[in-house]
Amino acid sequence: MKKDTHPEYHTINVKMTDGTVLEMKSTWGAEGDQISLDIDPSVHPAWTGGNQRLMDTGGRVSKFKNKYEGLGF
Repeated sequence: MKKDTHPEYHTINVKMTDGTVLEMKSTWGAEGDQISLDIDPSVHPAWTGGNQRLMDTGGRVSKFKNKYEGLGF
């Protein structure tokens, strides 16, 4: 690799929302720094599969059903 073109890759501590601390490699911060996460994979619904529900915001689903109700779908 060329000198002075790539960021330094070092070990940092990542504090999850439940208090556990993981050691990871990153270009963020300096060697040994700690970053605290507000949202992490252990609690976020995108990774845990929670909160799976259909939200009809603005009546879009009902508006669609009303528009095409006479077509026999």
